[in-house]
Amino acid sequence: MPLHIVLFEPEIPNNTGNIGRLSLASGSHLHLVKPFGFELSDKRVKRAGLDYWQHISLTIYDSIEDFYSKNSDKEFAYFSSHGTKTHWDINFKDNLFLIFGKESKGLPEEVTTQNTNNLYKIPLHSHHIRSLNLANAVSIVVYEGLRQLSL
Repeated sequence: MPLHIVLFEPEIPNNTGNIGRLSLASGSHLHLVKPFGFELSDKRVKRAGLDYWQHISLTIYDSIEDFYSKNSDKEFAYFSSHGTKTHWDINFKDNLFLIFGKESKGLPEEVTTQNTNNLYKIPLHSHHIRSLNLANAVSIVVYEGLRQLSL
């Protein structure tokens, strides 16, 4: 797998379904970290993922601690509006873990403060919005990564 998409505590089933479809389309592995704001059996997850959900490469974790204990040897890039570098600054490589927070609050503050060297943002060119939809943000980053990896 070239990239790993990680969602910490996703809240909106439609976003998770769309990101699941994106993971399959991009050849990425999807990692979902509980607690979720929905059940994976929710029809909105399935509808957004269409009939592809059963083909998605997926790992589910009971908590953020569980995720880190099972992936302590991996390389991570974190995404937050508080990042000082942009997603264009990432040196993408195979098996990079792209970590996104929950829709309402983003990544936990403890995670962002401990990982400032690997904290990135997607530039926004309007002061009228504070963030992008999670599924859109993941798409932007994943396809920039695939572009760089194919060069």
